[in-house]
Amino acid sequence: MLRRKTIIVLTITFMVTLMVSAFSYLYISQILRLRIENAHETARQLAHQLAYAVESESPDFSSTNIDTSNPVAVRRALIEYLQTDPDLNNMLQYARGSWVFVMDAAIVGADGKALSHTDDSLVGKAVPPRPDFQQVQSARFRDQLRLVYGPPAVYDVNYDVRLNGEPFVSIRIGVSPVFLKREINVKLMHALYFSIVAIFLSLLLSAGISNLAFGPLKEINRNLDSVVAGDTGELDSTSSGHDEYGLVTLKIANLGRQIRDSKEIFSALKDNVDQLMAKLQDGLMLFARDSRVVLVSAPVETFLGRPRAELLGHTVQEIFDRYSRLGAALLDAFERRRPLTEREFEAADGKRVRVSLDFVQEKNSQIGALLIMRDTESVERIGDEIEMSRRLSASGRLTRGVAHEVKNPINAIVLHLQLLRNKLAEQEPDTQRHMDIIDSEIRRLDRVVQTLVDFTRPRDLHLEETDMRRLLEDAAQLAAPDAEQHGVIIERHMPDERLPVKVDLDLMKQAILNVVINGVQAMPHGGPLVISARRENNVIVAEVRDQGSGIPQDMRDKIFELYFTTKKDGSGIGLAQTYQILQWHYGSVDFESADGAGTTFRFHIPAAGPAAVSGQEHTAGAATFERGD
Repeated sequence: MLRRKTIIVLTITFMVTLMVSAFSYLYISQILRLRIENAHETARQLAHQLAYAVESESPDFSSTNIDTSNPVAVRRALIEYLQTDPDLNNMLQYARGSWVFVMDAAIVGADGKALSHTDDSLVGKAVPPRPDFQQVQSARFRDQLRLVYGPPAVYDVNYDVRLNGEPFVSIRIGVSPVFLKREINVKLMHALYFSIVAIFLSLLLSAGISNLAFGPLKEINRNLDSVVAGDTGELDSTSSGHDEYGLVTLKIANLGRQIRDSKEIFSALKDNVDQLMAKLQDGLMLFARDSRVVLVSAPVETFLGRPRAELLGHTVQEIFDRYSRLGAALLDAFERRRPLTEREFEAADGKRVRVSLDFVQEKNSQIGALLIMRDTESVERIGDEIEMSRRLSASGRLTRGVAHEVKNPINAIVLHLQLLRNKLAEQEPDTQRHMDIIDSEIRRLDRVVQTLVDFTRPRDLHLEETDMRRLLEDAAQLAAPDAEQHGVIIERHMPDERLPVKVDLDLMKQAILNVVINGVQAMPHGGPLVISARRENNVIVAEVRDQGSGIPQDMRDKIFELYFTTKKDGSGIGLAQTYQILQWHYGSVDFESADGAGTTFRFHIPAAGPAAVSGQEHTAGAATFERGD
């Protein structure tokens, strides 16, 4: 790429060259035309002089034997006179030798034969007519140049002389434009020298003008670099002038401060939007007024099967295909500028998505559109989780109330049972055994109530950053003895990269252990129990997959409910506790199960990092269940 300065220098030089060439063209054309006109005028003057000599030097035939009353005889006598007149012949030779462009001169009779000629060999012979020199004079400049610099050619300048009103003789001056070449060459050399000097001066002038014009621009460019770098102090100190440059520099400084402030605001805004878009589970696409995509959330890549780089900046017509149901509906909505109510379509990965389109309006004009895409399964799963939270919340409130009401009577019963034991110890020794049984059962009931109270009591979470792989390994080691008794082999599939999470170590370990123990107990005949983990964006996903008989379809909606269990000796607290612990950590737990093919429990925990929960500890408890209400 040429520099702008070079372009300006070349442009000015080209313009000067063009102007010099145009003026040289006009100059040479005028010189040539004037010289041709001069040659034509000179030839005509010579012809007039010869004609005048012919007319004025006619002899007196009265003293001769020529019959003057006979016009034919007089004509014949005049012709003989013209052929022998030495003065007339001298005039012809003079015309031939005085001008380089005159090739010949002749006096031609009416019969076309030369009466007198500068070439004696042609006297008495027929002289063929030649083109009129008027053609050269009236030709265009390029044709005149061609005639001057082309092959030699001779043109006639004619003047007819009449005798008694009838044609008598013709004066012919032969003119060749080729002999103008030498004079034209001199003029051309002058024009060429002038052009070279003018072009050279234009180069110097344009270079000087460009340096003078771009000098302040270089300083302005340096100031702009300072503005981009965020340094406007130097601009303020050097911009004290009040000329145009000083005013422009002051405006650049003010603009730099505004850009810097706007850049800081935009950067903070962009970080917040990026964090928000990264956490969204819904796919969002924001279109500008011209239907081009300006904002895309991460889930859209999964729904459409295309990276965001292929979506940003493209129009809706370039992204969606009219031959698909989703594309046809969206393109029709954009063409009609009508919103699209929530409808269900099939995504690129085969999943069902719910799509809605709303147009953004400002002052009764549409300035854009917002497309929302939701995973149908995710929507249903969120609904199930909300319903589960509602049930657990209701169960928690009921449990707290029952535990409170039962705890006090139990304490009273224990107290009075102790008094009754003391009174009957001496009177009825045989009642001691019954008293012990009653006391044991009451204490067991008290432990059950205490468990309920502990389950619904708020907890202080002591958050620590750790590696999720370590938590899974610890849980696997704790469950190893029970797994060995059941013939279960615990397999670990862990990535090489660290999976950081910020959790309460004891509680999270307990939540994982509950699921691992359930998986071990679900395989009475042994088999592999697979524990794995991976990272998905800002979420750590851990899985526990068993090879048991699976969870029956009619029990899957109740699996996380408190006290629900399918085991004879189960308490129904373990999975409810796991669900509760994951909610305390702003995570979730779900499962996939197939009859006879086992069950996979999946933990979703936010990855530790800038977006992780700040602080070393926070309080969570039964109130967490009420988030879904």
